[in-house]
Amino acid sequence: MTSAAAALPWGDVWGQSDALGQLQAAASDPAQLAHAWLITGPAGSGRSTLAAAFAAALIAEPGDEAAMRQVLAGTHPDLTALRTEGVIISIKDARALVERSYFSPSLGRYRVIVVEDADRMVERTSNVLLKALEEPPERTVWILCAPSEADLLPTIRSRVRTLRLHEPDVADVARLIVARTGVDAALAEQSARLAQRHIGMAVRLATDEDARARRDETLRAVLAVRGVGTAVETAARIVQLATDDAKALTAERDEAERESLLRTLGVAPGTAVPPAVRGQLSALEDEQKRRATRSLRDGIDRVLTDLESMFRDVLMVQFGRSDDLINRELGDEIGALASIWAPQRTLTVLDQISATRTNLQGNAAAALALESMLVTVASGRTP
Repeated sequence: MTSAAAALPWGDVWGQSDALGQLQAAASDPAQLAHAWLITGPAGSGRSTLAAAFAAALIAEPGDEAAMRQVLAGTHPDLTALRTEGVIISIKDARALVERSYFSPSLGRYRVIVVEDADRMVERTSNVLLKALEEPPERTVWILCAPSEADLLPTIRSRVRTLRLHEPDVADVARLIVARTGVDAALAEQSARLAQRHIGMAVRLATDEDARARRDETLRAVLAVRGVGTAVETAARIVQLATDDAKALTAERDEAERESLLRTLGVAPGTAVPPAVRGQLSALEDEQKRRATRSLRDGIDRVLTDLESMFRDVLMVQFGRSDDLINRELGDEIGALASIWAPQRTLTVLDQISATRTNLQGNAAAALALESMLVTVASGRTP
């Protein structure tokens, strides 16, 4: 067996030795295998990567490299993976998962159902899964992924075995980025620090100069807010930057999907789309719009995370701790703000950022929510 084959299916799992050991043991010993698992951890901690590796170890026979690669690619018939592109997981999708879970494995040892972003299920959708999680067929295993146990209903949590992942250190993430991308160590460290150890975001910052520039522009714009007028202007600018970022992430993929669909339907490039296939193209465009909505919301949430890190730095300086700043590149600006603000004002701003995140999750208008937050930044008082 080659070294690459020996690494399968766990080769991409990184920095989670405790969780890795538990799942390897469960995959090889039925006595340790629960019928349903919940993998929790902060964004970027590797939940999805670990879930995919576990699924491959469960489905494929030991040493069956071809089957493992098929599972990792998401194409094995005994794997059903839900990676929602929308804001929430729909009841329709949940019912399809439950129906699929009762099929016997066709080729592998187990049938595995993976639900990424399980925290995106509303209560009535979660209820669809309850019975399937409580009494699954003998050879079906569910794997749910979410940031924390608190993001799921107690009735779901009581039916799963929870595996908690930890955040890696900045230095460890930086070494991983160097190994994966070949960027220099200084840029890798900066990206890992600014991404707050989120591996995927750190890789993007390290390899995308425009993403780094948009982040820097956003933070500097918020630091420059002085009143209602600049608050409104800056809120609009943040939404625009987040929109640009979302488009950068999705535009190329959207076009590739459209071309692939037309090619599959026999439509030559540059020719008119026949009426008979317009419905399928319209369905794809609707799905892409839902994905764009989620991408924009995720982008604004990342902005809020970046702002939290900056005002956390302000608070650290106010309490005499300047040795562990996330945004070191803004050290002068952060120090100046810390000297003229009282710690209570910084805490008020941090509370308002958290409230804004909650409001956006409740479908508040992004521009209005950000305007309200930035008025607090300018005044030190909650509107």
